[in-house]
This record gives sequence, structure tokens and C-alpha cells, in this order.
Amino acid sequence: MARKKEYREEEVIDKAMRLFWRNGYERTSMQMLEKVMGINKFSIYSSFGSKRGVFLQSLNCYQSTVGAMFEKFKKASNGVEDIKQFFYDSVAICAEEGNVKGCLLTNTYNEFSESDDPEIKTQVMAFMDNLKLLFLEKLRIGSNKEESLLLKQANFLVIAKHGLAAASRVNSREEIEDYIEMTFTKI
Repeated sequence: MARKKEYREEEVIDKAMRLFWRNGYERTSMQMLEKVMGINKFSIYSSFGSKRGVFLQSLNCYQSTVGAMFEKFKKASNGVEDIKQFFYDSVAICAEEGNVKGCLLTNTYNEFSESDDPEIKTQVMAFMDNLKLLFLEKLRIGSNKEESLLLKQANFLVIAKHGLAAASRVNSREEIEDYIEMTFTKI
């Protein structure tokens, strides 16, 4: 007779997500996952298959965590001002209780840039491509700029968002606000 799980997968994945968000994939050990998730290796392997399986579930969990922020951004209709607000919102979400500074997907993008893991790369690239499309959509609002220039601006904003994620881990609130304001003097 199979034993009943004494934990909720959503709760332990949320804990694992925050650990990966703070440490990255490589610096997170199975022992760390056991301690933070509050379950043993057997349960981790039984439920998620491997550390990588926990990580993939953590990426999904992160996307749910930031989902409301993205929905707000998608529904907004004020163009460049919406993108600027999205930058501020992405920093603010890190300040929420229990969250970590920076962006788990940006961290993963950086950590796995040289990796051959197609599933992780696919998930991260889909997120980044979606972000670029959202930037393009907002840049088009009220603009008469050439599409080629809008694409360059969207690429610039994706890279600026990566920079913001990294800076938000170490820079002061004032420096972050200056970064955001200066970013939007170029758009």
C-alpha cells in the first residue's frame, strides 16, 4: 500500500523556488532542498524525479508568482509609461515578504546561457520572447516610429530589464529609481 504524502507539492515547490531564486541552480544542493522543503530525498525523487525536476517546477511556480504583475502589464494601454511602471513593479515584487531580490528567470537565463539543457532553455527563452513581444506591443501604442526602431527599442528594454534584475540585488532604492528613470530617457 502506497504511503500518503504528508506535504503539499505546491508548498514545497514554493520553498524550493525561493531557494533557487536566492542561490541559483548550481549552488543549490539536494541537502539544501531537503532542509528547505522539509522532505527527504526519497520524497523529492518520488515526486519530482530529480533536482532538475524540482527546478523546472520552481520555474513554473515563479511564473505564477509574477503572473499578476504580467497580467496588469498586458492589460495596460499607456504605452511607454506602462513599460516604465512594469520596471517599477518588477522591483517592488522583490520587496514583498518572502521574495528574493532580482528575477529568477533572469538569473536562470544567465546561469544556463552556456548550457545544453533544452527544456530549461526553452522555458527561459519563451519567457524572454514573451517579454519582448509585450514591450513591442506597448511601444507601438501612439507611436509613428519605424518597426525596425521599435524592435531595437524592445531589444534594449529586454537587456535593460536584465540589468535591472541584477542591480536590484545589490543597489539602493535610489540608484534603482535613477536607473529606471535614465532608461526611459532613451525611449
